[in-house]
Amino acid sequence: MNILHKAQAGLESLEEGIKNALGKGEEKHSHTHLGTHCDHLHTGTENRFHSFAPQRAENEAKWFVDGCGYMWAVSVALEEAKESIWILDWWLSPELYLRRPPSVNHQYRLDRMLFAAADRGVKVNIIVYKEVASVLTLSSEHTKKALEVPEHPNIKVFRHPEHVVDGDILESAVLSDLKKLSLKDFDLSQLPEDALKKLYGLDNDAILYWAHHEKLCLIDGKIAFMGGLDLCFGRWDTNQHPIADAHPMDIHAVLFPGQDYNNARVYDFEDVKDYNQNKLDRTVSSRMGWSDLSLCIRGPMVEDLCAHFVQRWNFIYNEKYAADEKYQALSLTEAQVPDGYYTLDGKNVNTAKGGSDPSRHSLLHMPLRGNTKGKVHTDPTPSADKNSSGISVQLVRSCTEWSNGVPTEHSVANAYIQVIHDSQHFVYIENQFFITATSDEQHPVKNKVGAAIVERIFRAHNAGETYKVIVCIPSVPGFAGDLHAEESLGTRAIMEYQYNSICRGDHSIIGALKKAGVAEPEKYIRFYNLRNYDRIKADETMSKVEKASGVTYGDAAKEHDDIVGAGYAGEGFGTGAVSGQPNANLDGYQEAASQILSRDGTKYDSVSACYMEGGPSLEDIPWFGTEEDEINAFVSEELYIHTKLLIADDRVVILGSANMNDRSQLGTHDSEIAVVVEDHTTVPSKMNGHDYQAAKFAASLRRQLFRKHLGLLPPQDWTKPTPNFLPIDKGPNQYDWGSSSDDLVQDPLSPAFNSLWNGTAKMNTEVFAKAFHCVPDDRVRNWDQYEEFFSSRFVTPDKEGKYTNPPPEGKYQYGHVVAAEFPGGAAELKAWLGKVRGTLVEMPLHFMEDVDFASGIALNALTEPIYT
Repeated sequence: MNILHKAQAGLESLEEGIKNALGKGEEKHSHTHLGTHCDHLHTGTENRFHSFAPQRAENEAKWFVDGCGYMWAVSVALEEAKESIWILDWWLSPELYLRRPPSVNHQYRLDRMLFAAADRGVKVNIIVYKEVASVLTLSSEHTKKALEVPEHPNIKVFRHPEHVVDGDILESAVLSDLKKLSLKDFDLSQLPEDALKKLYGLDNDAILYWAHHEKLCLIDGKIAFMGGLDLCFGRWDTNQHPIADAHPMDIHAVLFPGQDYNNARVYDFEDVKDYNQNKLDRTVSSRMGWSDLSLCIRGPMVEDLCAHFVQRWNFIYNEKYAADEKYQALSLTEAQVPDGYYTLDGKNVNTAKGGSDPSRHSLLHMPLRGNTKGKVHTDPTPSADKNSSGISVQLVRSCTEWSNGVPTEHSVANAYIQVIHDSQHFVYIENQFFITATSDEQHPVKNKVGAAIVERIFRAHNAGETYKVIVCIPSVPGFAGDLHAEESLGTRAIMEYQYNSICRGDHSIIGALKKAGVAEPEKYIRFYNLRNYDRIKADETMSKVEKASGVTYGDAAKEHDDIVGAGYAGEGFGTGAVSGQPNANLDGYQEAASQILSRDGTKYDSVSACYMEGGPSLEDIPWFGTEEDEINAFVSEELYIHTKLLIADDRVVILGSANMNDRSQLGTHDSEIAVVVEDHTTVPSKMNGHDYQAAKFAASLRRQLFRKHLGLLPPQDWTKPTPNFLPIDKGPNQYDWGSSSDDLVQDPLSPAFNSLWNGTAKMNTEVFAKAFHCVPDDRVRNWDQYEEFFSSRFVTPDKEGKYTNPPPEGKYQYGHVVAAEFPGGAAELKAWLGKVRGTLVEMPLHFMEDVDFASGIALNALTEPIYT
């Protein structure tokens, strides 16, 4: 039945539907209703966190901080794949380079690696999110067409889900029929959610804006990569996060070609089928850095990830692709069936599946449950089995009927709540969003992770314990530029929900703590953002090469982008200079550059190393051009946090694709996966000044992240792989235990660490506020102050991503330096920027607190959850 027919059927019984919706009691789940147990609502209730998968011992796990090392490791695994490659992604860009720079790594473009694997006989199965085209520009259709080509029959790509038809058409039909029902003074926005779903035909197989958000790559069923990083444009990055990528002396040094050079605040991915349509001018605008985290895992729990993939694949196969003979369902042999799985009728899966039709009932087409009980362990040897020598890992999920064809599972949320509840010393959260509730009064937000945080802090306060929660999130989620602009309404809605979750009103975390008698909540919980700066090398050297060659840098760079195929229309290797054909603009520019005496080559094309450990002094780096041009060349941007991470007590890690919001936590909305990691190998450490045994995996990951944020790591060299660039089967993480920088972050509860962390954030915040007047800022609490602080000073790009150049008198391009703040010129500016260490800044909790920040957004029972 198509969606309009479903809507019509709903309308015919509208009055009964509304009555049922109003009278039906809402299912009470433990992570949405305080004090409620929901065992009877779920399968997998015998497993910890109500996961479909039990806890698995004897695994190996390896972390990758940021995309550089992670994507290199994926490239190694893809090269060595012998039997199968299974990928789940929100977005997959076939033209993504897994190693950089692209000009010398042409074989490591993702599509070429998959084609090479398929030619070796490897079966490649890929599931990507089918986006709502009117909202997102991912072009999953291109992903499918680019990879599923006749010459590579071993590659199969599924797109899912199907979405509701155009809202305007549907609403028109709905309102027309409502009039026929003679409902006077009817307000569609006030209709209860269940009734709206019936009305719009949104039962199970039509989805309004929910996404497949998982990120997973399985190699031969033996090694798994998973976490927050999609294999797509905009994700590759290094620990120092360079946001400038103009190379006047050698265009082949470009790290982010074509569409991969992105700053969604200035101009989001648009018309991604064509690299030439990237409107972001790298000689004027910076890219946006991407801070993220993923894992590589080997061991028994990989079987659970394989089982999850098979379940997803077969569900989509039966729903969309079973009629097409070129696609097949997947199944696992009995030897590959993970221990502890049963069908809903209680039969062991190995016997239950015998003789069944593999196209309809292959393994895991039915919902499964496990039979292994477990509990979060927070004693000195966190373990499912204290005699085990490996790492305990458990798969948790958010999924339901529309996404997996299973009853609702919200084991991700259960894990977050339980681990927070059981934590003894601290919790560190790093996430793209922070939308959660402490009570039912925060409707429409439902997930109660916030309530778990408040309860744990209140216990610590009453007991006089030293306890801390540290949260790092983006300053502006959703990439808006001018927050006053109409197109920023969605971002403002998200930010409003976040501030309501954190600090505004009695039901926010801070408000609830104060109401409960915790006079100084900041002693227990604080919030931070990340931000960085760089300098675009559009100096006199570039002008000299342009003049000598008669070619603009932009025209030469476009030919380079075409050669490396940096967007869907790029022809890639096999054309131009690589095949002996002339690329007149690029060749001419490069030849002229080679004739000009270079004083520093490409060494200082980015200055992002300056705020990292052992980096050069900013004041010592030369600039070839005018002082005014150098000031204008400095740029700043929020460092976008995309990580989805919780670390408790340096012993337990939750990491995956799930954001801290209802979309990811409820189970009924976006589909997600995460893992709960507990390492049995301990290392001597300190906690609140006392000797402490920390889990090796959790402690090394937490310290690596803290050191990166504080600028206590050396800059990454993307051309020289370290052990941390390799998959887990090549060796574990390398970490410099006991180094002077490691000692600084060893004890997250010590006064010395607290002074270092908060002092660094305070200084960085002060410098960025003075130099760039970035928003959000605590001095901006209403729209008049926003006008004075931001709008009166800055111009923002037009809808084509272009700035007025030069800007009007007294104005600056947003993201560039407010030169009037530095009467001492470039020397004064660089002295200030030289104070920046790392990327940590304070989160401005008072920003726009005097106004209804989300004013102008029409919300109802269907549209509210989109922003939460």
